[in-house]
Amino acid sequence: MSNSLFAPDVLAGKRILITGGGTGLGRGLARHLVDLGAQVHLWGRRPAVLTEAAAEASASAPGTVHWQAVDVRQAEAVDAAMDEIWAQHGPLTGVVNNAAANFIAPTESLSPRAFEAVTSTVMGGSFNTTHAAGRRWIAGGDKGVVLSTLTTWVWTGSAFVVPSAMAKAAVHAMTMSLAVEWARYGIRLNALAPGPIPTDYAWEMLNPNEKSSVGATQADQIPMGRMGTVEELANLTAFLLSDACDYLTGQTIAMDGGQMLAGPGTFAGLTSMSAEDWADARERSKAASAASKAQRGV
Repeated sequence: MSNSLFAPDVLAGKRILITGGGTGLGRGLARHLVDLGAQVHLWGRRPAVLTEAAAEASASAPGTVHWQAVDVRQAEAVDAAMDEIWAQHGPLTGVVNNAAANFIAPTESLSPRAFEAVTSTVMGGSFNTTHAAGRRWIAGGDKGVVLSTLTTWVWTGSAFVVPSAMAKAAVHAMTMSLAVEWARYGIRLNALAPGPIPTDYAWEMLNPNEKSSVGATQADQIPMGRMGTVEELANLTAFLLSDACDYLTGQTIAMDGGQMLAGPGTFAGLTSMSAEDWADARERSKAASAASKAQRGV
């Protein structure tokens, strides 16, 4: 990892699970954690994508990345996958709740199915994974770290992404609650609330109108005048997963270039979009989804 303050073996002996590890931030984090000595486990729903992500992340250290096709929305599937990790590799030392779903839409247009698609992945999936790992750590007398990927919307809410804002706020509450309940077992829970960090597909889904300069993904709305990088996020992630901060728990840390403090980094500005703009946004979203699937050979 370039510009790293860490010793190259700072995560040696760590076994870290990243949900939603086949794409986006999860995929980017995996390579950095491997470079610092960790064994990494990737969960996602698409085997082809996970195979590529594992090969990419372990290029410098073959055999250090393992993957399982797991739908974190299904508690039974999560439990079975955890059993497999414990049996074949030993107890995890860290979990990164990164699996997410999100899209921009006027809330009145959301169907129950669309709401469930987001909340079941973010809230349900984070709880299922945390619960499965936590129960095993407690039963085995093992320490553990849970790190969840959130957004600054947990403090401010955000228009047009209400299911995500609600679900992320729930994980924020879980982080604080279990930090207190499980501290006596040596289990720490923290979360990161990164600002805009461009990744394939997800970034397009959060930019509904290419004509628009509103939303939470524009660099000119960030005091530092730029987007964040996966490497910057990985540096903080590695620190929180390491043994260097055993006294830090129950915290959600914003890492957004000052965006929230300058005026909440939400999508409130999208109220200026017309019905025609939203129709165009839906078509762009469908095209982005189709292009992403075609690229992955799905």
